[in-house]
Amino acid sequence: MFQLTVEPRFNDTDALGHISNTAFPVWFEQARTPVFAIFHPALTMDDWPLILARLEVDFKAQTYWSKPVEIQTWIGHLGTASCQLVQEAWQAGKLVARAVSVLVYFDYKAERSRPIPDSIREQLSAHFQHENQ
Repeated sequence: MFQLTVEPRFNDTDALGHISNTAFPVWFEQARTPVFAIFHPALTMDDWPLILARLEVDFKAQTYWSKPVEIQTWIGHLGTASCQLVQEAWQAGKLVARAVSVLVYFDYKAERSRPIPDSIREQLSAHFQHENQ
């Protein structure tokens, strides 16, 4: 599992005084960086091998400015050409949001997916976690 602590910014708040729902996809993307690095260690756009095929976010509780948010990221499923990531955002010991995303190993020139190499699969497998853990 990967972990990232986010310090909510004042401008992440909305008119109701809590963190806007638009901040979470950005935070979840930032927390996916270690997974990106497994696929493409240089983290450069040259030959970038991933495409985001799905992002689903469930909001579980209100989130507030001035308290850090811990984002946990793990592999939920590993397919032939894709990997499902599960992410949870926690604030003050409370689950505030949960995301499921699917990254596809993608060849932009051919415009199609390709199988994830075994060396990458091994690294991703180290971060696999069953839903009930």
